[in-house]
Amino acid sequence: MTDPLRNPVKNYDWGSRTAIATLTGRPAPTELPEAEMWLGAHPSGSSSVLRAGTWRSLADTVAADPRAELGAATVERFGERLPYLLKLIAVDLPLSLQVHPSREQAEAGFARGTYVDPFPKPELICALTPFTALAGFRPADEAAALVGGLGVPELESVVASLAARDVSAALRELVEWPKDARPGLVDAIVRAASVTGGPDHELVVRLAGIHPEDPACLAPLLLRRHELRPGQALFLDAGVLHCYLSGLGVEVMGGSDNVLRAGLTGKPMDVEELLRVTDPSVSPLPIEPSGAFYRTPAPEFRLGTATPGSGLTLEGGLPRILLCTEGEVEAGGLTLRPGEAAFTAAGSGPVELRGSGTLFWAEPGIG
Repeated sequence: MTDPLRNPVKNYDWGSRTAIATLTGRPAPTELPEAEMWLGAHPSGSSSVLRAGTWRSLADTVAADPRAELGAATVERFGERLPYLLKLIAVDLPLSLQVHPSREQAEAGFARGTYVDPFPKPELICALTPFTALAGFRPADEAAALVGGLGVPELESVVASLAARDVSAALRELVEWPKDARPGLVDAIVRAASVTGGPDHELVVRLAGIHPEDPACLAPLLLRRHELRPGQALFLDAGVLHCYLSGLGVEVMGGSDNVLRAGLTGKPMDVEELLRVTDPSVSPLPIEPSGAFYRTPAPEFRLGTATPGSGLTLEGGLPRILLCTEGEVEAGGLTLRPGEAAFTAAGSGPVELRGSGTLFWAEPGIG
């Protein structure tokens, strides 16, 4: 059984007025920026599923009969919830600089009210168009050379911390920079970066133009830049500081909305928790497809993709969300076009895929 989904679109300021609308065949530009389309059962934005002529929240559908919808293996591993969230993400402006907690950190933080979910949020981004991200720290000596090369006297202590390989101390100093001194610091950074030139320094200037009082505009000199071509993917585990800069992609993550921000945002920041969670030693992982799947260390999900042609079978036993991104694909007798999605319950048996279009699907990373 393959059931159509309706999926909420989130209107965040950094989103695109054209990318998601164009892919889904709606008029563009849209009135508001469209940043993410959520496909899943998270309470902050559950999809709706059509069965017997009636639309119902996917979260409620799963809760009503979790073993039939999710399967015994998923329930035993993750409890009575869909463990992943699939997204279509469109980035026109840089996101906030952010990091996500591990399972243990999320459970402890949820218990004391720090997090909205008791679950981790590992994530995988797969590019549909050229996609740019900052993720993971550069080697400390390289970052020290880049920041020191600006020649800004106020940053000497930051450079010293980086040179001593104490990245956490450098990060703390930047996020705790006195508010009244921030505009002058950022002005000095912009002047120096404008003279130095180069893609990373140009990005510093761009970020400062968007956030003129935020020392986190230095992020391009601290973090690695990743330029993904369509079909390339990057896995971000807990502790990896990152910021998406531009592009359209399919993203799959643990079913959580836990975010700690480190800058490039007007939202509140929890500095102590940020520093506790951020792990400068952890790097993002480029993920190459193995067969039809992008496999990651995260058990909550794996991402599949295919142009099924004359036929491809997805075995039963796992809950899957299917998303067409190009052309047409027939999935279990249901025709999906770009931007259209479906849910297959674990108890519905094998699903036959056919067609010359492109399909992505998410499933638990077990079995």
